[in-house]
Amino acid sequence: MTKKTQNDSVAPRYQRVVLKISGEGLGKPGNCGIDGEAIRRIAMEVISVRELGVEVAVVVGGGNFIRGSTVASESGIQEATAHYMGMLATVINALALQDVLEELGQPTRVQSSIAIHSACENFIRRRCIRHLEKGRVVILAAGTGRPFVTTDTAAALAAVEINADMLLKATKVDGVYTADPVKDKDAKLLASLSYNDVIDERLGVMDVSAVDMCQRNGVPIAVLNLMKPGNMKDAILGQDVGTMIND
Repeated sequence: MTKKTQNDSVAPRYQRVVLKISGEGLGKPGNCGIDGEAIRRIAMEVISVRELGVEVAVVVGGGNFIRGSTVASESGIQEATAHYMGMLATVINALALQDVLEELGQPTRVQSSIAIHSACENFIRRRCIRHLEKGRVVILAAGTGRPFVTTDTAAALAAVEINADMLLKATKVDGVYTADPVKDKDAKLLASLSYNDVIDERLGVMDVSAVDMCQRNGVPIAVLNLMKPGNMKDAILGQDVGTMIND
């Protein structure tokens, strides 16, 4: 019998969320490609939230395979083309996460902003929402489908478009600090910030355009460490986890 925790009897504060995961979060630090342990850990976090009855859409990056701007600067490839290459990398990650989630028993759909009919669905807003309502996790790939736009902005756009209650930004640290916690041992975790704090001070949490979109549409952003089991679930339950960005 599974032992109940104190949170099991608490109703989730948010009913529909978008989780933004960087490509690096799906691989081993410093390595290219996918790490099975990392992707399984993320899948378990997503499932723990689905078990609360919360609808979850996931936006994945592709930096564990390729970064468009880096490829463009180091080769003769045009930057627009390099960004499309990066979008295809996110599809690879989305398909991998889909398989792991379904192996663990969670129904899933991948929707891509670039048409790849033999591998996944095209993104259609109403279809995405219907999948969520039926309890499926929807993994959104290929960013916005256009170059020069990051997956952070794609995640903010998705959150607004599907009427999500919150955007969760997964990081490798516990939230937003006063300085880089890796370089400065005196850096302090900031429990809350306003949208304007992030935009005006260029804190680098997310792209300014992504934060601005969330601000204009009233979507709160939670910045948290997805490496710590239970963090995503606790954030959904309204616990003090990471950094909350809102008005």
